[in-house]
Amino acid sequence: MLSARSRVLNMPYNTIQLAQEDRVAIITLNRPDKRNAISFELIDDLLQAFDEIERADALVVILTGAGNAFCAGLDLESLKGLLGRTHEQNLQDSARVAKLFRRIYDFPRPTIAAVNGAAIAGGTGLATMCDFTLAVPEAKFGYTEVRIGFVPAIVSSFLVMQVGHKIARDLLLTGRLFDAAEAHRIGLVNEVVAADKLIGRAREVAATLLENSPSSVRLTKRLINGFISQQLDLQLSQAVEDNARIRTTNDFREGITSFLEKRKPKWSGT
Repeated sequence: MLSARSRVLNMPYNTIQLAQEDRVAIITLNRPDKRNAISFELIDDLLQAFDEIERADALVVILTGAGNAFCAGLDLESLKGLLGRTHEQNLQDSARVAKLFRRIYDFPRPTIAAVNGAAIAGGTGLATMCDFTLAVPEAKFGYTEVRIGFVPAIVSSFLVMQVGHKIARDLLLTGRLFDAAEAHRIGLVNEVVAADKLIGRAREVAATLLENSPSSVRLTKRLINGFISQQLDLQLSQAVEDNARIRTTNDFREGITSFLEKRKPKWSGT
């Protein structure tokens, strides 16, 4: 994903690559063998990367994935670990995810998601948070949390405001997968772009943004986000609680266990 003109900004990251090309920072989720699945380490790496970019002179951020997937959601080891955590640990985990999503959403410089493949659950969430979302035709999306006993609490705070209640109910209550064309139709994706042109198109969008006053872009983004900022604060606070609370239920334990065992869950409703 990186060109010959790119320079690596920092080396300590284990789960991502961070580089800068001219005034564009490029974050590449770099766990291709795990389909760039989210781990707690990846969350921390992303938070650190956005801090580093804010200190640098980059004015636009591109977020993409290595290999054939953008991000396949929470990884299996992290899923296993959730079953044995205390309520306080669950609250901390949920707050960490909320912090990452809010950090991307409120980042003072424009963000572009270049979705190069499957973006499932938390992966769809990452794509949702960015200001611009480009996707290859083959990309698949889905807020699949209800299918394994989760609640899509945190992402719903942003999704409802982006697509409206009716569409959000469809996507969140069914947990179904949908393609890039549908994501474009409902407004989650700005453009569907052929795979061999994806990063090039992301750079074109970045170049357009770089033609504008950085101060004006920053203040305009803050103005747009300010319309829902207070409401988002309240919703995210409740979402963190809901996300932690669902993990104490029998359905949550059954959902995770059945997913790991690759069988159909037997829901009890408790």
